[in-house]
Amino acid sequence: MIAYESLQQVNKEFMDEYTNAFQSVLHGGWYILGKEVAQFEQSFASYCGVEHCIGVASGLDALVLSLRYFGFKPGDEVIVPANTYIASILAIMQVGLKPVLVEPDVTTYNIDPEKIESAITVRTRAILVVHLYGKMCDMDPILLVAEQYDLKVVEDCAQAHGAIYKGQKAGSCGDFGAFSFYPTKNLGALGDAGAITCKDHELNKSIRTLRNYGSSAKYVFDEVGYNSRLDELQAAFLSVKLKYLDKITAHKQKLAAIYRRELKSDFILPGVQAGFEDVYHIFAIRHAERDRLKKYLLNNNIGTEIHYPIAPHQQKAMNGILSGASYPVSEEIHRTILSLPISYGHTEEDINRVVEVMNKFS
Repeated sequence: MIAYESLQQVNKEFMDEYTNAFQSVLHGGWYILGKEVAQFEQSFASYCGVEHCIGVASGLDALVLSLRYFGFKPGDEVIVPANTYIASILAIMQVGLKPVLVEPDVTTYNIDPEKIESAITVRTRAILVVHLYGKMCDMDPILLVAEQYDLKVVEDCAQAHGAIYKGQKAGSCGDFGAFSFYPTKNLGALGDAGAITCKDHELNKSIRTLRNYGSSAKYVFDEVGYNSRLDELQAAFLSVKLKYLDKITAHKQKLAAIYRRELKSDFILPGVQAGFEDVYHIFAIRHAERDRLKKYLLNNNIGTEIHYPIAPHQQKAMNGILSGASYPVSEEIHRTILSLPISYGHTEEDINRVVEVMNKFS
């Protein structure tokens, strides 16, 4: 069986270093906001090409704290892609703001820059771009629109660790970059974890206060904050894996190249553009008979996933909030998309087998 992903296999190479990291934290006796967090924050900021990184408890918290910083008024609007994972939309709502959905580009699966301006109203305050599946958004036109309308830009980088757009890494283009280190990510922890990147000293200072109950000094509280801190143990694990992130990316890019080279034209592959370096957190193809294809592959001992089967505006939780509008591009993507095996734990032989089976599908 070629599983869609096996975290045990993915992390096998790092086990000895994980064990050493665990022992170091366990015997060190300091478990919250200590040297491990500080070290990882510094290393990841450097990796992303920014001045600051603030470790938080999850990717959702990274988005919430980023949006909270700006102090927008309840009901203010934030533009977000219509096909994103629900966390992007939940973050907007949890800060009391209104998500405004914009269709993606059917080739890249990312927000279509040409459709953003028409969604802007007098209440629009920010654009939440989502670098979906490991490909960065086309940032130049997005940043131009943001500048023209005085909008803030938050990058949802949950799936794009190390992805590059015209020489800039994910998390270095907007006001904030929000990262998830959920275990399945290219840079995954062994539990929930997240981080926020930024270039501005004042933004960094404020987010550090917000993540720690609103406290800038022990038992001194400057504002109403949160308890959202990356813990020492997860930071230690992340520091281990960060050393291998470029190796992980290169491996996944090699597997993606096999799919691109060998899959027959029946399958719609994710687009490739000059100036983008995609990291393939997910290799998502599209096919008109997606469900039958998924079942066929499972019958041939190949696991797949669907990211994501239901569009956000069609989710039960969004009844009365996002319902009532039609997003045909997003709906088509959700209806036809299928994620193929492409983890650090897969071999080239695994991927060649997937290709062999898929090319017999009819």
